[in-house]
Amino acid sequence: MTISITKRLGAVALAAAFAVGACSSGGGQSAAPSGAAPGSEAPTGVSGSITVSGSSTVEPISTGVAELLKESNPEFNFTIEGPGTGDGFARFCAGEIDISDASRQIRAEGEADVCAAAGIEYVELPIAFDGITVMTSPDNSGIECLSFADLYALIGPESQGFATWDAAQPLATELGSTITYPNASLDITGPGEESGTFDSFVELALGDIAEERGKDAITRPDYVASPNDNTIIEGIAGSSSSLGWVGFAFAEENKDAVKEIAVSEEPGGECITPTADTIADGSYPISRTLYIYVNKAKAADNPAVRAYVDFYLAEGTISSVLETVPYVNLPADTLTETRSTWDATD
Repeated sequence: MTISITKRLGAVALAAAFAVGACSSGGGQSAAPSGAAPGSEAPTGVSGSITVSGSSTVEPISTGVAELLKESNPEFNFTIEGPGTGDGFARFCAGEIDISDASRQIRAEGEADVCAAAGIEYVELPIAFDGITVMTSPDNSGIECLSFADLYALIGPESQGFATWDAAQPLATELGSTITYPNASLDITGPGEESGTFDSFVELALGDIAEERGKDAITRPDYVASPNDNTIIEGIAGSSSSLGWVGFAFAEENKDAVKEIAVSEEPGGECITPTADTIADGSYPISRTLYIYVNKAKAADNPAVRAYVDFYLAEGTISSVLETVPYVNLPADTLTETRSTWDATD
């Protein structure tokens, strides 16, 4: 997908601020973002090109890092696209790209085995946390919190054909929900199957209930699916009784157009709103880790790939980007482990 204008401009502004801070000297206050740490200055002398594809959720982070690096290295070029995690892994395992952005881990069957068959060795690098935000219209005042049971009843494999919220009421009640749904059109917009956000939502919110009921862990097929997060936001904003889900950062960027719904794991349980804190500590039930996957051979053959990933994981780089892109930093010890994993690659 194409990053929204505000994110793109934010990354550019961040890059400019970063450059000013890197060039400042003496005892005055640096103009670098507050998240930037000493030693996070971009290296110089980097040239060549890299190609990155995959998760639309991770795309703004990878793009922000690339823009920071290019600010000090005009001969460094990059192509970064966000068609979805699954599509990115397909290209990655075909040897078409250097790095795959992913909002879930690579699947052992159908992805990792394809890479292995093609002789592609890679390194998996956790880089940040994200939550999946469940949303509705600000006009939908009757819905403030939904449990996993509610989400299953409204979006899961047994909800096909429910055209109104209250059509899901018998199933929701059977699953233990105590919420009374409105008699209003149930207009669902969300990611499609090519998206890691789709996969993570199904796994985290729907999977356990589907398994208990002997159903496939999948969503209903009859909703508006899109690989473009901005299109999903537009769909949610366009109906007064909408329902959908998207990565936390995109929801946060559009809080004036959508209403974030708190989520509880169990009916009647604690309703947790997605925030940086609740995602970082894992209390928000639909939280996940974000990754980049690097082709080892391409990193060995292309100095630009190595330099980009080195800078990506350097002290202060991700936190600087996350000043503008609202994901959540890894704990310091986890990021240190990520750097150690990368440093250990050939």
